Amino acid sequence: MLYSKDIALQTAEMLLKIKAVKLSPKEPFTWASGIQSPIYCDNRITLSFPEIRTFIRQHFTHAILEHFKEVEAIAGVATGGIAQGALVAQELDLPFAYVRSGKKDHGLTNQVEGRVNPGQRIVVVEDLISTGGSSLNAVTALREAGCKVVGMVAIFTYNLPVSIRKFEEAGCALITLSDYDMLIEKALETGYVTQEDLAVLQEFKGKF
Repeated sequence: MLYSKDIALQTAEMLLKIKAVKLSPKEPFTWASGIQSPIYCDNRITLSFPEIRTFIRQHFTHAILEHFKEVEAIAGVATGGIAQGALVAQELDLPFAYVRSGKKDHGLTNQVEGRVNPGQRIVVVEDLISTGGSSLNAVTALREAGCKVVGMVAIFTYNLPVSIRKFEEAGCALITLSDYDMLIEKALETGYVTQEDLAVLQEFKGKF
C-alpha cells in the first residue's frame, strides 16, 4: 500500500532527479532473484543526498506512527535497509537491529544482529521490494527469534503480483513511499522515458 499518492510522486521525482533509476531495455539488468529487468532502482544513492535522505526518514517515521503505533523496535534488512532503518530508529528513539540474508558461518552465527526480545513488536525497514523474497526472509528470521513483526516500510516497490501474493501469504503489512506505477508516471511526465520505453516497461511488469 502506498503511504500517499502525493508522497509517491514526490519520491519518484527525487529518485529520477538523482538518477537512482536506470533504464536499459536492450541490455536488461539481472536482479538478485535472477530476473532480467529493463529497469533498475538503486535506492542506496538516496543516502548521499541529505535533503532526500531527510525526506525519506521523515515520511517513514510518519507512516510508522500512523500505521504501526504499537512499534517497539526497528529492524533494517541488509544491506539497503540498514542505514535507512538506523535513521528511522534514531528519529523514533527506538532500539535498532538488522537482519542478514542468512546466518554467519563464523562467530555467533547470527542472522539477526543487535538485541531483539521475544514478543517485541518490530517494524522492518527495507529500501526496495522486487519479488519480496529477501525482504520476507528477514521477517521470517525475526519471527523465529520470537518477535512480532507488525509490518514493513520500504522506499519503493515494483508492485509485482508475485511480491503482493508473498506478503499476503506471510501476513505482513507493507507501506511504501512510492511504486512502479508512480515512478513510470513521473518518468513519462518529465521526459525521463519515452512512449517506446513505456511499452517495454509495461510489457515487463505484465510478465508477472
